[in-house]
Amino acid sequence: MNNDMGGQRWHVTAVVDSGGKIVAWSTGASRLLGYEAGEVVGRQAETLLASVPANVRRACDAGQEWRASAVAVTHSGQRLELMIDAQPLARAEGEPLWLLAASPKAGVDDVTLKQWAMDQLPIAVLVCDNDERVVAANNAFTALLNRSEENLHGLDLADVAGHTASDAEAIPTLAHQARVTGDVMHHQTFTRSSPRAVRDRSWSSVLFPLKDPAGRIRGVASAVYDTSVEYWARQRLALVNEASIRIGTTLDIERTAQELADLGIGQYADFAVVDLLDSVLSDTDADVEAAAPSGPLRFRRCAYASVPDGPQAAEIIGSRCVYPEDSPQAQALVAGRAVAHRFQDGRFSVLVEGDAERAQRIGPDANHAALLVPLQARGVTLGLAQFYRHRIAEPFDDEDVHLAWEIGTRAALCIDNALRYSRERTISVTLQRSLLQQTAPEQSAVDVATRYLPAGAGAGVGGDWYDVIPLSGARVALVVGDVVGHGLRASAVMAQLRTAVRTLADVDLAPDELLTQLDDVVLRLPSEPSEPGTAPGGTDTTEISATCLYVVYDPVSRHCSMASAGHVLPAVATPDGKVKLPDLPVGPPLGFGGLPFEIFEFDLPEGSVLALYTDGLIESRDRDLEAGQMLLCEVLSHSAGSLESTCDALLDTLQHEPRSDDVALLLARTQALDTTHVATWDLPEDPEVVAQARKRATRQLSNWGLEEAAFVTELVVSELVTNAIRYGGGPIQLRLIKDSTLICEVSDASNTAPHLRRARVFDEGGRGLLLVAQLTDRWGTRQTRAGKTIWAEQVLTPSAG
Repeated sequence: MNNDMGGQRWHVTAVVDSGGKIVAWSTGASRLLGYEAGEVVGRQAETLLASVPANVRRACDAGQEWRASAVAVTHSGQRLELMIDAQPLARAEGEPLWLLAASPKAGVDDVTLKQWAMDQLPIAVLVCDNDERVVAANNAFTALLNRSEENLHGLDLADVAGHTASDAEAIPTLAHQARVTGDVMHHQTFTRSSPRAVRDRSWSSVLFPLKDPAGRIRGVASAVYDTSVEYWARQRLALVNEASIRIGTTLDIERTAQELADLGIGQYADFAVVDLLDSVLSDTDADVEAAAPSGPLRFRRCAYASVPDGPQAAEIIGSRCVYPEDSPQAQALVAGRAVAHRFQDGRFSVLVEGDAERAQRIGPDANHAALLVPLQARGVTLGLAQFYRHRIAEPFDDEDVHLAWEIGTRAALCIDNALRYSRERTISVTLQRSLLQQTAPEQSAVDVATRYLPAGAGAGVGGDWYDVIPLSGARVALVVGDVVGHGLRASAVMAQLRTAVRTLADVDLAPDELLTQLDDVVLRLPSEPSEPGTAPGGTDTTEISATCLYVVYDPVSRHCSMASAGHVLPAVATPDGKVKLPDLPVGPPLGFGGLPFEIFEFDLPEGSVLALYTDGLIESRDRDLEAGQMLLCEVLSHSAGSLESTCDALLDTLQHEPRSDDVALLLARTQALDTTHVATWDLPEDPEVVAQARKRATRQLSNWGLEEAAFVTELVVSELVTNAIRYGGGPIQLRLIKDSTLICEVSDASNTAPHLRRARVFDEGGRGLLLVAQLTDRWGTRQTRAGKTIWAEQVLTPSAG
C-alpha cells in the first residue's frame, strides 16, 4: 500500500516490532527492493541495511517518530540510498510496532521507472504465459484493440491476433517457435484502416521468449508497432523506381503516355488520363516554344487507365478536348506544379463544369480526390496527367503530390524524347523517300514495281535504296543497296552512293567494274570534311559500309549480267513458274577495299521476274536469311498476277510489325525487242561501204515509218561508220533499234574512245562528232569485250513514232 505523509508520496516498506523484526512486507516494498514477503518476514530489519543511523535506537526506545537517511541492499545486491520515515503504532497488548515508509533519496525508484516506461511505451506490448494466454498488456496495446487489460487477461493469443493481423494464424505459430527455439521472431502484416480503404496499414511484430534468471522460458511477449509511414515511403520509392523502368520503354508517344497512365493504378490511383497539348503533337517541324499556355487549352487524349469498376474516359484515345481558362486543369498548367483537389460531395463534376456533353459521357462517379500534374520537360509544357481516387479512401497528401511530380517529370522527359525522335524520324523518312526514285523512268526493257518501308520506331530510318537506270542500247540497270546503320547519316550516305552509281552507270561500266569503282568511292567518304566537332581535325572518321547489287538487262539479246557487293542474292522467277536464286558469287561489302567483284551472266526468257531486295525483307527476329529466301521463292512461284499485287503479297507474307530494319523491294518483269524493232548489219573495212550503210539505214527507217528521221540518221550513220573504218578496224557492225527513241550504234574492234574537239578553220576533219552531238539528243561510247560501241539517240516525234 501507499501512504501520503507530509505532502510527499512514500512507498510503505515494512512494519517491524519493538525487537526490530519485520512482521509485514508490502507490494511496494517488493517492487522497491526486490524481496518477496516470504523472504523477509521474521528477519531483522537491520539485515536489509548496509548501516543503521545512530539516533534510530534512541528514538525507538523513547517511542518517538524519527526520520533518517539509510543505505539499503536490494535483492540483486545493489545499494540504494533511502529516506526512511518511522511512525510508532500502538497494539492492544501495549507492545509498540513501527511503520517504516521509504523512497529513494535521489528520486523515483528504478522499478517505478520501468513500470512507467512499459505503460507509456508507444509500442504495443502483449505478454503471454507458456499456454499462450494473455497475462499483461501495456496501454498502447489496449488502445490498439480498444479494450481494457482486464478484458484481455486470460484470452488465447490466437483470439487476440485476429484483431491485430490479417494473417492471424501466423502469430501463434511464431510465438510457439519463439518458445520452443528461444529465438526472436519477426512478422509483418497489413490491415485496412477502414472497410472502404484499399490502402493497408503496415504493422511489424517482434515475438520473443521471456526467461527467468535460470534461463528457463516462462512465457512469450509480442511488441507491435506501426510502420505504415516507413512502408509507404518504401512503396513510393519503389514506384519511382518502377516508373524509371516501365515508362519510356519505346520512343512511341502514345505508348509512353499509356505507360504513365498504367503506373500505380489500384495502388496509387483508381483512374488516370494523360492529355497532351494538340499544338505539341501537331508541331512536327520545330520545337515548341517554352511559353505558359493561355486561352482555351486544346488537348489530345493519348492514354487512360482505370480499375475495373472505375469511370471511363470521357474522350476516346486520339480525340481532342478543350479545357476552359478557369478550369482546374488550366490553373494547374499556369501554376506549373502538381495540384491536389478534394471534392466534399464525392464528385469531380467541377472538372467538366460547363461541358454538359462531356459530363454526360463521364456519367455518375464517386471520385473524391484528384491530382493534376503538368508534364513539363526542358522548359516546355507538353500536357497534363490526371489521377483520381474513388476506392482509395485517403485523399492525395503532400507526399503523393511530390511523388506524382517526380514521376510526371520523368515521364515528360520520355515523352519529349519520343516527340523529338518522332520529328527526327519524320525528317529522316521524308528525306529518305525524297532521295529514292519516285517514278520509274521511261524504258522498254522491263516493267517495274517498287516498295520502300522504313524501320519501326525503335530502330530509325536506314539507308536502303533501289534504282532503275536506263542505259544505252535500250538496256536497263537495276540497283538495290543497303547502307549499314540508321538515321540521317545513313540516309545521307545512301544519297551519295546512289548518285555515284548513277554517274558510273552513265559511263556504261560492266557490273563488276562499276562495283570496284563504287568501292573506292565508299573508301574516300569517311576522310572527307564533315561538320565541326564530329572528330578531331574536323573530319568524320566513322567507317562506312554498304552492300549493293547491280544488274544489267539487255532486251535485244535477253542477256542479264549482275554483280554483288555483299548483298543478298536476287530471285529469278521464269514464266513456267520456277523460282531460283542465281549462283552469283557474292563479293565483299563496299568499304573493304582491294578485293575483286565477280560478274555472273545468263539469258532470261521474256516475261521473267527479277526480285531485288534488301535483307530487311526476309530477315526477322524469328527467321534467318535462308528461311526468308525460301519463303520469298514460294510466294513468287504462286504470284502470276501484276507486279504490284506480287509486291503486296511479298510484304504481307514476310513483314510483321515492328520492323527492325528498312525494306527496299524492286520487282522487274523482262521484255524483249524482236527483229521487228532491231536491224543489224556487219560491214567490211571499206570506205565504199559507207554509202551502202546509209542506204540500208534509210530503207529500214522507211519500213518502220520513220522517214522524217532519215536525214539525221544518214548523217549519223555516215560519220560513225567512217570513224570506225578509219580509226577502229573490223569487225564493224551497224545496228538500228526502234524503241521509245531511235538508236544508232556502230561497233568496232578498237578500245579507243573518240572525243569531241572544235576544229580550226582550215582543218579538214574534226567536225563529225560535233555534228552528231548537235543533231541527236544523246550520244556516247561504251566498252565491250570485242572493242567499243559508239551510239546516238534521237527522240521520235509523235508523227514519226
